[in-house]
Amino acid sequence: MKFVDEAPISVQAGNGGKGCLSFRREKFVAKGGPDGGDGGDGGSVYLVADESLNTLVDYRYQPRYQAQNGEGGRGRNCTGAKGEDLVLKVPVGTTAIDVDTGETLGDLLEPGEKLLVAQGGWHGLGNTRFKSSTNRAPRQTTPGSEGDRRNMKLELKVLADVGMLGLPNAGKSTFIRAVSAAKPKVANYPFTTLVPNLGVVKVQKYRSFVIADIPGLIEGAAEGAGLGIRFLKHLTRCRVLLHLVDLAPFDGSDPAQNALAIERELESFSPTLAGRERWLVLNKTDLVPAEELEERCQAVVNALGWQGPVFRVAAIRGDGTDVLSGQLMDYLEERKEQEELDGDLFEAEQEAQRQMQREARERIEHLREAQRAKRKGEQELGEDDEEWDDDDHDVDIEYRP
Repeated sequence: MKFVDEAPISVQAGNGGKGCLSFRREKFVAKGGPDGGDGGDGGSVYLVADESLNTLVDYRYQPRYQAQNGEGGRGRNCTGAKGEDLVLKVPVGTTAIDVDTGETLGDLLEPGEKLLVAQGGWHGLGNTRFKSSTNRAPRQTTPGSEGDRRNMKLELKVLADVGMLGLPNAGKSTFIRAVSAAKPKVANYPFTTLVPNLGVVKVQKYRSFVIADIPGLIEGAAEGAGLGIRFLKHLTRCRVLLHLVDLAPFDGSDPAQNALAIERELESFSPTLAGRERWLVLNKTDLVPAEELEERCQAVVNALGWQGPVFRVAAIRGDGTDVLSGQLMDYLEERKEQEELDGDLFEAEQEAQRQMQREARERIEHLREAQRAKRKGEQELGEDDEEWDDDDHDVDIEYRP
């Protein structure tokens, strides 16, 4: 199944049914009085988190949804039927955003959580409602109100406690295979990982956390190069990030410079995300000669000016992964306990996540505008123009329904 993490949709709640203008007419009953019933309320539109879904692909091909209108009232004081609510199932971790106002309508973070995104119209009143001692035969009714209409964007961000970032072939997929039951594809070429992968790391009985592996970043990712920029937003809900550095790159590049490149791309994408808790993981120690290992590790630490935790692992053999997983579990439990005890800390965490998501949206929208401008320039210059630079011709970050 194709992984789709963004989908623009429009929803229309049902209109309320109009009230009925009617008078009682029966044999031998003269001037029976008003008996027009009220209309029915229009159906509302809800989003519901469904843990059986993991992509928004269904909304790519069906972007418009409308709830049922309420029925009009009838004579004999019969009320019109209420319009049926429309329930749209989305993956857990979906955010609903109003495109016209930029307002975040809500996040669906728990299975079964329900979010109202379009309120149905209210019913109209029949003429019975206007009967009084001075108005014995009212001819007034009211129409039902219109249901809400929204243009929305659904964004899916995976729910993970720990996120991994690094260059392609840094060993992220190998690491997640070593610490969890997840089996993402592993191969010796860049961009083996094309979509985010999740794994559950079980440290002990009843002690586990979720780790996310996203496609690798490359230099220039913040300007749209490669795949990783599109998926960086999936790290905004992670409590801690693991920066994996390949100590023995197959292309002979400098590990320290590679690590700095990732730092720059992260800062360009979202300064708030760059300021998150991060741990440095030096991978593929088994491929480095023993006499050079210390020097290479220290070179990366010095180049980054790293002050945080540093771990050395060989993910393919599982060396050092148990220690790292155990310390991650301890950190996450301690962090969770602090947030439960301190409401201000919890609110600060939520605001940081919202800020990261705002920065991510702004950056991605900037890239989309640049992509549109590039395509417009291509059309004006012609495909055969010598000045056209097609280095990133295959990079498509724009969602097209």
